[in-house]
Amino acid sequence: MTSLTKVVLFTDPAGRARFREELVDLTEGSPSSQLTPLMPSGGYQLRQSPVGFRSTFHCTDAPQWVFILRGQMEIFLQDGSSRLFKAGEHFYSADTLPEGVSFDASIHGHWSRQVGPDPLVTLFVRG
Repeated sequence: MTSLTKVVLFTDPAGRARFREELVDLTEGSPSSQLTPLMPSGGYQLRQSPVGFRSTFHCTDAPQWVFILRGQMEIFLQDGSSRLFKAGEHFYSADTLPEGVSFDASIHGHWSRQVGPDPLVTLFVRG
């Protein structure tokens, strides 16, 4: 069986955003067109961010896939680590605020920025 690597941005038990990698098995289709099982989705949005875009610390409202269509996006975590995603790459953003907790920008979430000479174009698909 073949699989794809799914990068997941998630909230750990202490409320901090972290990255991990999971395998997604390609159990459907044929040897020449391998597919995952059909996954549910709740709609999608396209976004364009200009050169120089930078967000503040925030959490994801609802888990969603993020596909980089053009440009580059760098995601920074509270611990100072970051990960760069280029056009054609994707990750699953699930670093939601723990239930019953008030957002604290010194503990929770991540921030992102556009990198390089091209505007950032992303596709968000709700999980």
